[in-house]
Amino acid sequence: MKVLMINGSPHEKGCTYTALREVAAVLEEKSIETEILYLGKKPIQGCIDCGYCRENGKCVYNDLVNETAEKMAGFDGLIIGSPVYYGAASGQVASFLNRLFFSCGSQMRGKPGAAVVSCRRGGAATAFDQLNKYFTISGMPVVPSQYWNQVHGFTPEDVKKDKEGLQTMRALGENMAWLLRSISAGREAGIPAAHYEKRIMTNFID
Repeated sequence: MKVLMINGSPHEKGCTYTALREVAAVLEEKSIETEILYLGKKPIQGCIDCGYCRENGKCVYNDLVNETAEKMAGFDGLIIGSPVYYGAASGQVASFLNRLFFSCGSQMRGKPGAAVVSCRRGGAATAFDQLNKYFTISGMPVVPSQYWNQVHGFTPEDVKKDKEGLQTMRALGENMAWLLRSISAGREAGIPAAHYEKRIMTNFID
């Protein structure tokens, strides 16, 4: 089993990374592989709603989004990490996720997902809610913890002093591991995946 962890911070080894590594350590102890994908500091093109991905199965912009989409089949779970900017996730990770989920959202269905946010003081709850919406619209079980998945601090050293925040990350790792194993056991026992009707889309216009 393998979990993809997305670091949506411009700081490769900053506060968000520190939180993700706390989760990863628990998963790795339980023989679950992890990969942290750092989005980098270069601009990521936002979605332009051109419809190319609906026709071709990949985004019209051939960059890190398509590279990640091609590898999604090899991951069993997804954790998205972001710093909090003005009560929201970073623009970098939002642009990345909008295009990733548009172009390969069907590959996400049934895979456990979790969000992790890092802030100095406030805004964590709204950013956390924003990221969770990607999971709930895609048929992904949302992995809980003992509190909302957030850490506090201005530097990685600050985050390492946030004992409750780090414990929340470890509890998230425990729950992710448990759910992944439960899904695997169910599959081995012959329990079929959920069956969905053909999607109905309305725009509230008669």
